[in-house]
Amino acid sequence: MKDTPQEGIIQSRLMNIIHIIAGTSLLYLVQLMLPIRLKAKNDFALRAARAVKNLGESLPVFFALAVLSVFFEIEQNTWLALYWLISRVLFVMIYVSGIGIREKLKNGEKQQSQMIRSFVWALSIVFLVKMMINLIIAV
Repeated sequence: MKDTPQEGIIQSRLMNIIHIIAGTSLLYLVQLMLPIRLKAKNDFALRAARAVKNLGESLPVFFALAVLSVFFEIEQNTWLALYWLISRVLFVMIYVSGIGIREKLKNGEKQQSQMIRSFVWALSIVFLVKMMINLIIAV
């Protein structure tokens, strides 16, 4: 039995989300190796280690939402998954490079903040929430 053109389009878009899942896995592997490759206990290596820990916190949620999107054929989540991946790549680049770091004192300790990093992180969470909403509506 042949697929209708509409079914072919849906299958193509769902294959795209599978590629995004694979790209996300690659991003995680690269981030795992980044602190090791930077070797020294400098600021870059320390920020790279914190960035991979941060990715590890949202990765299970992304994988669950992406796999469920494939299973339930929620094609709207393909673009959201891609936007999430792009935001995570931007996040690690901003975090490790130290773009926009401002130091401040909190409880007598020096801390660093990056407003742009926080914005990109929040944006990635918005994409996950929207993926979840799409799943809830469709199922």
